[in-house]
Amino acid sequence: MKHPVRYRLELYLAQLFWALFAALPVAMASSLGGALGGLVGRLPPLARRAERNLQLAMPELSQPERTAIIAGVWQNLGRTLGELPHLRDFTLTEDPPGPGQIQLVGGEKLLAHVGQARGAILFGGHLANWELMPVVVAGHAEAAHVVYRAPNNPLIDKWLQDFRKGIALSTLAKGPAAARGLLSALKGGQSVGMLVDQKMNDGIAVPFFGLPAMTAPALAQLALRQDIAVLPMRCERLDGTAFRMTVMDPLPHIKSGDHKADVAAMMGQVNDLLEGWIRERPEQWLWLHHRWPK
Repeated sequence: MKHPVRYRLELYLAQLFWALFAALPVAMASSLGGALGGLVGRLPPLARRAERNLQLAMPELSQPERTAIIAGVWQNLGRTLGELPHLRDFTLTEDPPGPGQIQLVGGEKLLAHVGQARGAILFGGHLANWELMPVVVAGHAEAAHVVYRAPNNPLIDKWLQDFRKGIALSTLAKGPAAARGLLSALKGGQSVGMLVDQKMNDGIAVPFFGLPAMTAPALAQLALRQDIAVLPMRCERLDGTAFRMTVMDPLPHIKSGDHKADVAAMMGQVNDLLEGWIRERPEQWLWLHHRWPK
């Protein structure tokens, strides 16, 4: 299949930046990425969506506070991109983390669930460096899968998936095929990780920051139907390339007999957790999504 020239140019540009970041130590690559992200984020068109989302979700903030948060968002995004080539170099620790380390809190919960015959669903959001979630899961599960949104450029998609295979995880692009793959994996006792903070147009309306937000219900549907444990995973950037990943207790399964209501209730718990994490570190969330209706 012949791809448009634009796709190839985008791939070459991405590979150029990747090579640049890969040639640097992780701390330096992260700092450079953060600086570049901060510069890009100053362009007015790129800041408008984040500005609107902050006005909707956190109207109590002043303009200077919103401006500072948006600057932090772009710096965090840049750092995350700069860290991508170094994902395999991050190490886990139970102690306060240094550069290039992830402090794992609640690791015993991972061990108790991801190795079970029924597997588990692990969820997080686009917070701090969300790409570290598979790194942590891969260190505790023999077989795990990650659901992701495929880039519009198929060449970049294939390139990134080839890289992710080195982290010993399989990937499932969002869509009907992913749903079937998820069900098959969970029935086989394998675990699945997913980020659940983006808008899904054909999802269900669930409150998020007090506003109705179209939310993907698959997590709750699978968990309730298959009686699968759902573990929240929170990623925080503590300082530079020092992170904390917290695995929380499984969400309670409430079965009232009304499946739709139970699904909505569980997704309400999910959104409430995400909102709490975001409010504590708003500059580390990707406020660039079309999360709420226009």
